[in-house]
Amino acid sequence: MISETAKLLYPSVEKLVNEIVAVNHAWKVASELFGEDSPLSISSRDLKTCLQVRLLRSYAPEKVYLIEDKESEGEALYSLRLREPIGERLYAEHLPMRIAQEVFADKELELFKKI
Repeated sequence: MISETAKLLYPSVEKLVNEIVAVNHAWKVASELFGEDSPLSISSRDLKTCLQVRLLRSYAPEKVYLIEDKESEGEALYSLRLREPIGERLYAEHLPMRIAQEVFADKELELFKKI
């Protein structure tokens, strides 16, 4: 049986993905209500990125990997693709490539892009 502390320190893929989706939704709502530069919008966006980094560093490339989203318009984006769907979800939202390049070492990026 996993202790409560272990659950907090090592959340499951499902928990991280659900948190990423919820925070992404909150970020979009905050941006609409208060503007993209509001403190709530910025902190929501940054929290989403932190959760995505944690997901990748904990579970890539076995359970999640980065793939370029060629259908996105504007800024170049990665999708965090799940190898097994969680519910009906196949992705853990998008991560701008420029952010991925700032946050991850080149070796990590190569590892996370293993399909």
